[in-house]
Parts: sequence; structure tokens; C-alpha cells
Amino acid sequence: MAEIIQRSLNGAEASPSAFDKDLPDWMKRVLLARGVSTSEELNTDLSGLHSPLSMLGMSAAVELLQGAITQSQKILILGDYDADGATSCALAVRALQAMGAIDVDFLVPDRFKFGYGLSPEIVDVAAQRKPDLLITVDNGISSVEGVERAKTLGMQVIITDHHLPGEHLPAADAIINPNQPGCEFPTKCLAGVGVLFHLMAALRSYLREQGWFEQQKISEPNLAQWLDIVALGTVADLVPLDQTNRLLVSQGLKRIRSGRGNPGVRALLDVAGKDWQHTRSSDLGFTVGPRINAAGRLEDISLGIQCLLTEDESEARRIASQLHQLNLDRRSIEQQMRQEAETALTVLDLNSEELPWGLCLYQEDWHSGVVGLIASRIKDKWHRPTIVFAGEEQGDQLKGSGRSINGLHIRDALEAVSTQNPGLILQFGGHAMAAGLTLSKANYAKFSEAFDAEVRNRLDASALSEKVLTDGELPADQIGLDSAKLIESISPWGQAFPEPLFEGEFEVEDVRILKESHLKLRLRSGGAVNAIEAIWFSVPSEYLNLRQGQAGLFVYRLAINRFRGRETEQLMIEQFRPI
Repeated sequence: MAEIIQRSLNGAEASPSAFDKDLPDWMKRVLLARGVSTSEELNTDLSGLHSPLSMLGMSAAVELLQGAITQSQKILILGDYDADGATSCALAVRALQAMGAIDVDFLVPDRFKFGYGLSPEIVDVAAQRKPDLLITVDNGISSVEGVERAKTLGMQVIITDHHLPGEHLPAADAIINPNQPGCEFPTKCLAGVGVLFHLMAALRSYLREQGWFEQQKISEPNLAQWLDIVALGTVADLVPLDQTNRLLVSQGLKRIRSGRGNPGVRALLDVAGKDWQHTRSSDLGFTVGPRINAAGRLEDISLGIQCLLTEDESEARRIASQLHQLNLDRRSIEQQMRQEAETALTVLDLNSEELPWGLCLYQEDWHSGVVGLIASRIKDKWHRPTIVFAGEEQGDQLKGSGRSINGLHIRDALEAVSTQNPGLILQFGGHAMAAGLTLSKANYAKFSEAFDAEVRNRLDASALSEKVLTDGELPADQIGLDSAKLIESISPWGQAFPEPLFEGEFEVEDVRILKESHLKLRLRSGGAVNAIEAIWFSVPSEYLNLRQGQAGLFVYRLAINRFRGRETEQLMIEQFRPI
């Protein structure tokens, strides 16, 4: 059972002077607990972006791109097979073409044949298209051998990435990555598409200074027109929503809501039954992103990229329908794999030392495109760093995807395992909370033991207990539509800037079971005149028997229920403790 804890303000205190605009005390506390202490930090105007030129390698990359465009060279974008990679590809193609590049194409490795990144093998495939300039997006920072192969074949190479670098950097002509050593760019949290957006902004400024747009009689592109694509990749990649990322996502959401968004993004919202006029960041993360990702997980991410590239509304709807079906197929595969994984774990006694602190799971016939999702589900249920592996159709290697919990940087843990056991891991990379790796099948057992030992070395037992952080109790007179609208107005909420989560004691006035696993509730707090509607999705089986008159501590989000043109407040229940 999760422990419910109120968020700490880290010594900060809410006060009338903490913010320039008039906010209720409960919202000041919410913001202070997320490290925001001034109204300026809530600014989402584009003028708040940092200069792209403060990013190491930017000038060199811009000069290479300017030369490629003005000399009509062939530019090939080398992408990645997730939503961040897909949005980065789409943005690169759209922006470069708008700035006058006449020969731009993209290539994404087949994850089942080539794996991740700029490998020597995918460089040989790229070489068949005879590119002059190869640009990686959302990958490449660890591709030492791939860049070496590309240079041998006469290609110029620009790396744009956001992943953490290894010990050695590739010998590319330019590297754009805020996380590379020596880069003084203020934020280190950009997604791959955010890095690419800054490169395109710097390139446009340089071409403007050179008089390129006037000479060619082409309109200087407004990069803001693609911010919905940037927002999608940023949210889907689960990067922390610091001030820069909140700005990018906020501007992208505004474009979608105003009807000026990308036809493909709008079509993906439509097939999922979402109202694009009220799009939230969670819709990008849980609705649009998974449909783009489904193409990369099961087939070819190029289908998702094409959805983001087309300007034809009917074509966008057609592709979106295909992606929607792929997502349904993905869900079916995921459900079966999840059941098999959970069955394998339930044979272990959770109260003993048998269950590893660092979980590794493997089944030969599992789908390698879905193992990351299973790792996430198992991590959430057992609250332990988890890596799930699948075998290749041919060969003796395993491909794994890992997800971590707070307190354990999973990429650093893998690096430690690799250092202590040379040759054990064939390849790895990732972030603090997610990573991928490749092993020989013969080394699975040894790796599992080494990973568990490293997790035990880095964590203490208390870290393995789930903790639900709340923003305390929302005063009864503040539980209403105005507060829900205020929360929505300060969005986007997301990774490392979570939506407010409140706790409060309520009595159940009415309850209905929906579709066997959800509850529709009407709750009343002490002293309140009116009851409030609430919904609880995927209710644990032990709480499906809630009855009228039952009192308890509810943990909830305050949201707006929009139905047939009417807006009402609604509690979205996350946790419950009977009183």
C-alpha cells in the first residue's frame, strides 16, 4: 500500500509577495513545492527562450547547414523510432524545406534489424542514398563507430541529441547536445525535438542575416507553426518540464487549441475521440504519443512521421486511423505480455529476500517493441527498477528496456555494471529514468545478478516503498470550477512538474460501478453544502465494494468535466484509505 505524504516546500513559505499576480494560498503552495517562486517563472512567451547560440557546437552546425542549403546538397535526417525521434524528423524535414533546402529526406533504423542509433550498418544503408550531409536527431551522441563509418564514406555529420554522452564523443563535424561536456546552455532538459528546434531557430537567424530569403524570394518561415510538433515530442519523451520545456509545450498547445495545429496531430486527437479545442499536455502524452509510438514498436515509425508531414487533411485522417489500429494491436500484445510477466513474479514471496531489488524479466517470444511498456507497468506495480528483455528472431542477443524509480539513475547503474563486468553489456544508453541495452543470451543470468547487486548498492530498503506526494488538503470552499480552471490555466503540467494532487476526507453519498472496474461517485466533505462528482478509473478490486456512507481519505486531482457544452468540476480519484 502506497504511503501518502504531503509535499515539502523545502523551507519556502507562501506569502502574498511570493508572486506578482493574485493567487490563492493553496496555489502558491503548489507552485513553491515545484520550485516556482515568482510569476516570471510561469511566463510562457517565446521571448523567454534562451539564445540557441549559447549551445556548444551551434555555430559550426549552422554553417554546415547553410552550406548544404545554398549549395543544393543532399541532406539526410537519421531519426529514432519513438515519438521524440519522429517529431524531430518531421520538424527537420519541414523546417529545412521551408528554408530552401531542395533535397531533404529521412531514414529511421528498423529497430528489429539495426537497433538504436547511428550504427555502421545503418550508415551503409544511408550511403545508398548518397547524402552529402547526415544529421542525427534524438540519437548519435554515443555513435562513435557509426560516425567514423560515415566520415570514411565521405559524409559530413551533425549530431543533434539530448542523451547523456559516454566517455568518448563521436568525431562528428558538429555536435549539438546540451548535456555534452563544456556546453553552457542553461537548460539540460530539452528533448531531442527541443534541441532540433533550437538548431532550426539559429539557422533561420543566420540565413536571414545572409539575405538568403530575400535572394531566393522565399518567405522566412515562422518556426512557431511547428511548436505543436515540438510539444508532442517533449511531452511524449517524459523530459522534465522545466521553464523552457513548459514554454515550448504551452505554445504548442495554444496552436492546437486555436485550430492552427498540425493536421496529423489533430487527426490523431480526432481518432481517439479527444476535443482538440481543449487539448492538455496529458493528451499528448497518453493519446497522441502512444499512437505515434505504436508504429515504431510494431512496424515502421515512418508511418508516424508521414502523419506529421502531410498537409492534406484526408491523408492525415487515413494515416491516423492506421496508427490508431496499430495502437489497439499494441495494447493487445502488451496485455498478454503483462499478464505473463506478473504471473512470473507472483511465484515469489514479496515479503522475503527472494524478490530482487533490481528486477529483470525475460521471455523468448516477447515482442521487443513492447518490453519498455512492460518494464514501466512492472516498475509501477512492484516499485523496483525493472528491465524487461526480449530475444531476437535470429541470433544470440537480447534487447532490453529498463525503467527506474526515484533515487536510482538507471543509466548510471548500467554504466557501473558495465565497468565492473567488462563485456557483459554489449551496448547501452538512456536517461535517469529509462534506458536500453543489449546482452548476449548467455549473459542474462549474470547480468540479472549484477544489476540487482548494483541497485542494492545504490538504494536503501525505504526507496522500494511507493510514496504518493500530495499538495495537502484543498479547502472545502475552494473545491469548485474556478479552482479547476486556475489549475488548467497554469498548465502544462507533466514530468517533474506534476499536476496538483490533493487529499481530503469525504463521505460517499452515491456510488455506481462502470464497466466492471471503474467507479462513478458523489462525495461530500464535512460541512460542505453540496456533494461533488468524482470518477475513479481502474479501481483496485478491494475497493470496488465501496458503499453509501463509507468515509475515507481520498487523494484526487481537481479537473473540469466537459459534456455537451457544460462545464462542471470533477474529482479524479487516485488513492483511497478507509477511515
